Amino acid sequence: MSKQTRTAWAVAATSAFLCLSQTATAQSDGALIEEITVTAAKREQSIYEVPIAVSAFDGAKLAEQGIVGIYDIGKFVPNLNITEFSAGHTSSVNPFIRGIGLQDHLITTDPGVSVYVDGVYLGRQVGQNWSIANIERIEVLRGPQGTLYGRNSIGGAINIITKTPGSDPGAKVAFEVGSRDRLNGDFYGDAQLNDTMAVSFTGGFKNRGGLGDFLNLPNSGLQVGENQEVFGRLAFRFELSDDASVTIAADANDGEGGLRPYTTLIDELPNGAVFGAGYRNSDVSADPYDNNTGQASQALVTNEASGVAVTLDWDVSDTINSKFIASMRQSEYKAGLDDDSFVDDFLSFPEFGDADQTSIEFQVSGAYDGWDFVSGLYYFTEDGSNNQAPTVFLTFPGTFFLQQDVSSVAVFGNFGFDINDQFRVSAGLRYTEDEKDAATNVGNGLFTATRDFDEFSWDISANYTFDNGMNVYGAIQNGYQSGQFPARPFCLFGDPNCFVASDNITATNYEVGIKGQPFDGFQMSAAVFLTDYSDLPYQVSTTAGGGFNTVNLIVDQTSTGFEWENTLYIGENFLFQATFGYIDVDVDAIGGVKPVAPLTPELTASISPEVHFPLTGGGEIVLRADYSFRDDMYGEPSSDPGRMTRIDSRDLINFDFAYHSPDESWTAAFYGRNATDERYDNARLNTGDYLLQILSNDASEFGLRFVKTF
Repeated sequence: MSKQTRTAWAVAATSAFLCLSQTATAQSDGALIEEITVTAAKREQSIYEVPIAVSAFDGAKLAEQGIVGIYDIGKFVPNLNITEFSAGHTSSVNPFIRGIGLQDHLITTDPGVSVYVDGVYLGRQVGQNWSIANIERIEVLRGPQGTLYGRNSIGGAINIITKTPGSDPGAKVAFEVGSRDRLNGDFYGDAQLNDTMAVSFTGGFKNRGGLGDFLNLPNSGLQVGENQEVFGRLAFRFELSDDASVTIAADANDGEGGLRPYTTLIDELPNGAVFGAGYRNSDVSADPYDNNTGQASQALVTNEASGVAVTLDWDVSDTINSKFIASMRQSEYKAGLDDDSFVDDFLSFPEFGDADQTSIEFQVSGAYDGWDFVSGLYYFTEDGSNNQAPTVFLTFPGTFFLQQDVSSVAVFGNFGFDINDQFRVSAGLRYTEDEKDAATNVGNGLFTATRDFDEFSWDISANYTFDNGMNVYGAIQNGYQSGQFPARPFCLFGDPNCFVASDNITATNYEVGIKGQPFDGFQMSAAVFLTDYSDLPYQVSTTAGGGFNTVNLIVDQTSTGFEWENTLYIGENFLFQATFGYIDVDVDAIGGVKPVAPLTPELTASISPEVHFPLTGGGEIVLRADYSFRDDMYGEPSSDPGRMTRIDSRDLINFDFAYHSPDESWTAAFYGRNATDERYDNARLNTGDYLLQILSNDASEFGLRFVKTF
């Protein structure tokens, strides 16, 4: 057992010991932990009553934990790992929950974890508006969510809920300034204009400097890994009557920066084409956070996205509610990688990507005499493309174009029944039809393909609430994802019929868990799960045939694991939070070769102590530290030591020392993020001709934060 593994197990054992042994010191007079209400089941419920493993984050407390983007959520949820390496971009989010996620960003590759904002599914996860300035709550749902959340949620779902206009009248302004040229500013305002109309506005900017230089591009004006972004969101809520309201929200963001840090390892593959052409590791930058590219077009990355959503809520009666959600979104980015990492144009893949989506969902929910239900209809379309022009492969200029149109329709229903005050059962069913039309040109003409998919998804669950409020549950969840066309089908040079989609992907999860507050001041949740996946595509990339070829390796896998989360008050002024996740993924062998789940750490853990010091004048000093551990993992499906894609474990530490004014109208804080400056890989990819080492853009940062509410 490695030192890092022993550390993670020690963290878990310590947290469990503290939670069990310190019960005598927890206060019982007055609730120290408020019960959280979530909408994980598309209706408001106590988090303890939802029969799935779910983590919830209070939007007002994200900055104190060092969470400045959705990427940071991946440091504090058991069995969640988030990477952000897509196309060398600095604005992407690739979540992996329980070993399922998104290995590639191209339009034919669907995510295994769905991301929703106010009920609107985000089809693409590069360049979206990830601002957290107006967040009410973030929910992370672990395990297949195929009934209520539909396709592309076979690993789980991330549900982002923003503040409703009129729910919190007033304003808040926040600033951050720190090392690495950090300069953030955001504003949130909420006003009730009259008896029937409220408006909220969020706007801001983010700036962070780079980690290295483009050594051969001194006039680029860019640093490796730097980024700047402006964003805004405007929302109106109209009360049409006592029973009906409509919310209209529009958002947009615009960002640019320098290509993310990465390097190429050449000497490690002496039989590769790059080594054979005479290049060596000495041709790339000695410091991997610098870059030796000579391609000016590769240095700049950009992204922008915008969207509008309309949500209509109508209480049809005292027991029936209906909801209509319609949205249109568009996103685009410029990125790419100069894969060789040296000045000659030997391997380069500049890239432009775009996607437009439309979604409509109609829900009807209700409760009557022990029964409750959520049902609905869903429609989704997406048109997107990726274009690399001109791509250069082993000095030969070429072309790469990929385009896909998707249409999806679904009908779903979930029904629950309270057998008595303590025992509840529920079941759900969803039917989905998908159609995908794809086209590609990899340099030998245009190829087109189409395929239809359909599937039933279902779930059943039961939960029992004990007299002390603890809730135990058991659930069987089923999920579905439509098959996928190859991401980079350069296999067309060898087989013109290789541009075909894989079969339906299905997942069935068996899970039992317990959660609640066994006594005041102590909140916990624990879950044990086993998930079977069938026809799951792993993306495998090689420099074969006429270019950088990515094919779908179809596997069956079984994941088993355990998850733990707790919040404990020891006295009124000391808070201790901890998480722990363990997962074992077994992938069936294919042709005598046994793949592994990529980007999936076996152990995940975090501990977060927080101490409050009340001051005589009425103010308060709050000291918080957050430790996060992610075990070592593989960057791609091959575990062959010769592939050299093992990613080392990482230990990250954040801290936040804050002063809160007596009237709680302002806060000043000194923060540190990744305080020990842990440098780690986001991904590793072995093509057979060279090894790509994609480095994290997450380096140490120290600074000051000021927040003022009005």
